[in-house]
Amino acid sequence: MLCIVKPSKFVGHMQLSLHQLVPLPLREKIAGRSSGIWEGDLVLNEKDHVFIKAPSGTGKTTLIHMLYGMRDDYEGTVKWDNLEMKRGSAAEISQLRTKDVSVIFQDMRLFPELTAWENLDIKRRLTNTITAQQVTNWMDELGVADKRLSLARKLSYGEQQRVAIIRALLQPFKWLLMDEPFSHLDHVNIAKATKLISEVVKQNNAGMILADLDDNNFFPYTQTIVL
Repeated sequence: MLCIVKPSKFVGHMQLSLHQLVPLPLREKIAGRSSGIWEGDLVLNEKDHVFIKAPSGTGKTTLIHMLYGMRDDYEGTVKWDNLEMKRGSAAEISQLRTKDVSVIFQDMRLFPELTAWENLDIKRRLTNTITAQQVTNWMDELGVADKRLSLARKLSYGEQQRVAIIRALLQPFKWLLMDEPFSHLDHVNIAKATKLISEVVKQNNAGMILADLDDNNFFPYTQTIVL
């Protein structure tokens, strides 16, 4: 069931610019190897749907964390429009995360002692763009409605991953970042999750970046980049 997200004045186009990025912990490992991101320049625009193929150890999660402003141990620049992440204030980065960029973490990052519903309702109340009924509908669509009152720590990895996917959709965003978002899902549940993600990304007129280890056809990508 498709649930309509309320229009938001914050949803629109946003450019991502990467310039001469070098993650310091991986400097020696990536030196001299060909990469579409590290040590180069890259601009991603508007509604790009980007697949980043990232062989193990090349910095996939490191990159996602850089884009989300979770780490700054790198040389070069990450810019969302005019906001350079290393120079942004805590308030500016918080605004970016609340209104412009959402993320599905590889390790889910749910609150283990809260229920599945509580994990989602915290985000829903903070952003105030999705109704409680819409969240319930999405839980049903992804097959976790019966886990509503289960503690997150007692959910299977696949159930946690589906809750984390829903949580990422409970806010306005211009870009959705995904770090191995379907690693614990079977083909049936991947199809359900990609359908929901595609619908909400389209409603937001947003771009997406998915980083994974292997080639896939989860979405119709506009470009593929090897990390």
